[in-house]
Amino acid sequence: MAVPEPLSEDTITERLAQLPGWTRDGNAITRTFAHTYHETLHLAMYVGAKAREVGHHPDIHITWQRIRFDITTHDAGDRLTRADFDLAAHIDNIAEKHGATPV
Repeated sequence: MAVPEPLSEDTITERLAQLPGWTRDGNAITRTFAHTYHETLHLAMYVGAKAREVGHHPDIHITWQRIRFDITTHDAGDRLTRADFDLAAHIDNIAEKHGATPV
């Protein structure tokens, strides 16, 4: 399996602009949504299924009525790659379908 190519800073800035609500935190992108506690668990399961399908996995943090997704490419030395932004778009779609509110 080939190691994903890290993105340039200019490309990262461009891709972030295409994903409103996602922010950069070091070598990761992150976004938080609000929902009931049990619905955040359901959301995590749906995102997990999509992550398995695409072969790229976010870090998922669940707290009371909040769920945060952190995404980076570990195989690329914890650097941002195209796969991170593609997964972020999938997460946005799933969160919207589940009625999660961006924080």
